[in-house]
Amino acid sequence: MAKQEKTNVMRTLERFKIPYTDHYYGDTGAVSGAEVAVALGEDPARTFKTLVTVGKSRNHYVFMIPVAEELDLKKAAAAVGEKAIEMIKSKELLPLTGYIHGGCSPIGMKKPFRTAIHFTAENFDTILFSAGKIGYQVECSLEGLRKAVPVETADLIV
Repeated sequence: MAKQEKTNVMRTLERFKIPYTDHYYGDTGAVSGAEVAVALGEDPARTFKTLVTVGKSRNHYVFMIPVAEELDLKKAAAAVGEKAIEMIKSKELLPLTGYIHGGCSPIGMKKPFRTAIHFTAENFDTILFSAGKIGYQVECSLEGLRKAVPVETADLIV
């Protein structure tokens, strides 16, 4: 296994004194969120992907959903009070958030965006999500995540 690096997400969690566990999957060949969960031997229901969207208002929103699920754009729009939302284009992700596709974390984006996580996150003591770099995940409690980023819960999946 390659040497693990400390990501900005991990440094942010430490700065807020939020307990976390880091996980490395970089040498497994896992690409999709579901593959990452399997590579780590984790339940895909408690492994979350981070999706960035834009609303009709042109405001951006971040949604976190279990890796094996699909974002319901109508439910997501309703959760943030938008008429409609759509996924941003992949090429917009880095300039907007500072993250690349596959390594996007709700923690440490260039600027804060309203963030919602699927309500099933409340069912787990800890959840996993991107540590801000491909190959790395962090695991912490939902309360811990909320100390780093204001996160609301909603029904977000198809």
